[in-house]
Amino acid sequence: MKAKGFFCVCVCVCGINRYNKGSPSLLLKHRKYKELEKSVRVEEIDGMKVVKNLSKKMEEMFRKKKEAIRRLVEAAEEAHLQHEENPELQYEYFNAVLINNVDEEGNNVELGGEFVLEPNEHFNNLSVNLSLSVVQVPTNMYNKDPAIVNGVYWSEALNKVFVDNFEKDPSLIWQYFGSAKGFFRQYPGVKWHPDEHGVIAFDCRNRKWYIQAATSPKDVVILVDVSGSMKGLRLTIARQTVSSILDTLGDDDFFNIIAYNQEIHYVEPCLNGTLVRADRNNKAHFREHLDKLFAKGIGLLGDALTEAFTILNDFNQTGHGSVCSQAIMLVTDGATQMYDDVFAKFNWPDRKVRIFPYLIGRESAFADNMKWMACANKGYFSQISTLADVQENVMRYLHVMSRPKVIDHEHDTVWTEAYMDSTGSIIGPSLMTTVAMPVFSTKNETVRGILLGVVGTDIPLQELMKIIPKHLLGIHGYAFAITNNGYILTHPDLRPLYQKGQKRRKPNYSSVDLSEVEWEDKDDFLRNAMVNRKTGTFSMEVKKTVDKGKRLLKMHNDYYYTEVKGTPFSVGVALSRGHGKFFFRGNVSVEAGKCHSTLVIHSPTPSILHSINKLPERDRELIQEVLFDAVVTAPLEAYWTGLALNKSENSDKGVEIAYLGTRTGLSRTNLFVVPEDLSNQDFLTAEDKEGVFNADHFPLWYKRAAEQVPGTFVYSIPFGDVQCADSSVFLKSTIAVGIQMNLDFFQRKFWTAKDYSQTGEFFGEVEAAVMTKLLLIGSFKRLENVQYGLCFSSSYNDVAEMVTTVSVKCKSEVWFITISILNPSEHNESLKCDRLKFQKDRKRPESCHPFHPEENAMECGGAAGLSAPLTAALLPLLATLFTR
Repeated sequence: MKAKGFFCVCVCVCGINRYNKGSPSLLLKHRKYKELEKSVRVEEIDGMKVVKNLSKKMEEMFRKKKEAIRRLVEAAEEAHLQHEENPELQYEYFNAVLINNVDEEGNNVELGGEFVLEPNEHFNNLSVNLSLSVVQVPTNMYNKDPAIVNGVYWSEALNKVFVDNFEKDPSLIWQYFGSAKGFFRQYPGVKWHPDEHGVIAFDCRNRKWYIQAATSPKDVVILVDVSGSMKGLRLTIARQTVSSILDTLGDDDFFNIIAYNQEIHYVEPCLNGTLVRADRNNKAHFREHLDKLFAKGIGLLGDALTEAFTILNDFNQTGHGSVCSQAIMLVTDGATQMYDDVFAKFNWPDRKVRIFPYLIGRESAFADNMKWMACANKGYFSQISTLADVQENVMRYLHVMSRPKVIDHEHDTVWTEAYMDSTGSIIGPSLMTTVAMPVFSTKNETVRGILLGVVGTDIPLQELMKIIPKHLLGIHGYAFAITNNGYILTHPDLRPLYQKGQKRRKPNYSSVDLSEVEWEDKDDFLRNAMVNRKTGTFSMEVKKTVDKGKRLLKMHNDYYYTEVKGTPFSVGVALSRGHGKFFFRGNVSVEAGKCHSTLVIHSPTPSILHSINKLPERDRELIQEVLFDAVVTAPLEAYWTGLALNKSENSDKGVEIAYLGTRTGLSRTNLFVVPEDLSNQDFLTAEDKEGVFNADHFPLWYKRAAEQVPGTFVYSIPFGDVQCADSSVFLKSTIAVGIQMNLDFFQRKFWTAKDYSQTGEFFGEVEAAVMTKLLLIGSFKRLENVQYGLCFSSSYNDVAEMVTTVSVKCKSEVWFITISILNPSEHNESLKCDRLKFQKDRKRPESCHPFHPEENAMECGGAAGLSAPLTAALLPLLATLFTR
């Protein structure tokens, strides 16, 4: 009988007299057990072998996804090559928002024809179309724009490849093509729904997978004019322009923002003269400062340009930045001159720093000067008149930055960090990574560098979890993976949501560094070795919290790590020396295993005993281990039965249930009372998520017992304001056993109720974090003497401090510990600045395409519109530069 990730095997009882513990059949069982002892062996897990095998499996999984998108690239480039642009083309396509919509008369709306959608189990019963894709167009764009219609028309050729890919690799989920024109083709076809404002804000060109695939890593300085002429709407548009530029920067990019008038003002003063990584934290920090900008005075652009060139040059020499592309983004309402003297001093003849001027406002008196700057420095000029113009104009610089890659025709494969699917996850809130590749035009104009778009596919990280050999890792063992920047791809302590089942994400969930969860590694030895894609081992003492941070376990972990070839990822395995590195092995026949009572086997492998020889090797090993555990633990059931029958004669009054668990997930239980008399009706039932084995974890009672000194007892007193608290005692051995008792004298209040109506979820999380930290640093001294547990009370005082008081009663002594957490917006500015400046080791992407000599610098956003004098001045300059 199969249910909820485990399978139940019901087998017969072979001649056991369950009501007579001294029966010959029981003696025979003991004799068989003694015989089995001869075949028992203790094996040590080879952690390096485990991690290398895991790396190979991950490599193979990722290779299949990479092959799928390469087929999409080839099909897209061929389809575009065969297509002739037709500005008059009329073509009806399936718009993701409009499909199956009807008008008042019941007719299909334009671009919303009848589109068959059927629930599909692979896509979590989401209604999809496995034969066709749909097209999403950003709300701020016209659905029937000729450029979009032509792109949609030729990209229809991808439908066949989408289907073929899915047939070749049924584990694929979303496949898609993000066009440089702005539309997004997604397979399988699915209906999109606007938000409550009737808007779909999604623009594929703003997604990290698109930007990473389209461009190379870059160092960027953003110059913002805050002179008096920028007051009012112009400054508002300028702020939005800068914010949109930040949206296009990723974790492999570095940046700073300088506001200028007659003086130079660093938006973040503590970052004077340097650049910082464009991670989510830093970009959010700078956005907060943008609102503090105000306009006054006159603008000295020459000084600002000099400062920007100096920063880029100095930072590049440190080797800490991208060491690839460089750019200056100029956001202003005009330039009174061309500043050719500045460019001649800092940027010519190599022109390694591109200039991207954004003219704010409708006035064009100074447009020629700004166009000239762009054309003379391999950049692009844009004019932004309204807030609605911002995004489309900002995106244009990406096409210029992609030119060298297009001309080199380098289809670099890129992989993103872990993120939540924003297009509507097929499995609810779930982490995933994306593999993507650029698509180029192969027509004759390719020398100009035309990016058609980016193809990609998503890989749920749950797919990675399936290939992790959990049965070899032990109770506290786990596997994890990180990116080239040290960010966690998968780790048991990466929890992106505020609460399980909720959709609200924690801020910065996608940029959690490995050092934040493996914090005992003070020197970042493990992190840096993995970032630099090394293979090796590392050991350290660790402290792990269990039971939602309320209990502490101390252990010694051995770490094994290696790279995942063909990706920017590294994978590691952690094994606990106490229980994780050794396990029993023994040989028993299937028939012997079947004849030992009724077993419930909790395992991720729904195999059938009678066909064990047909199973994969991993499954056969799991079944053999379960059968072995079944045989060696069988006498305990008869013993428990005897105790139950003679309960009036024994001294174990108050015992309600006895239970046993083994490393393989085998469980045995025995009731000493009728079910209705159990103090905890949910204990060891399907509703008791933390108390039973499943594919993801061992029960809490098993974890705690396994890490104790052999022969010692662990008493478990639950936290909570309950009417009838339970206590369990566990004995450490090669298996974990326990009993649950009803003990009136343990009816205490262990954890104060929290009212989140005022303080919200963040407040509760800080409380839990404070408690965990106190436990980890040993603030409670002799924890074994704690009788009443821990109680929290929290409030905010007059100086915006959050004050948390923890009271602990140990024997007759009561200790109160008060912790103040300062409001970061008003305190600890120096610490915040240090954090912004501090840069951990990272591995740069291997590919870099900063510039190319065949680029057409005249395609710079309006060179055709330059005035005659400026054109005459520009052409000789460009001719001179091209000859160098």
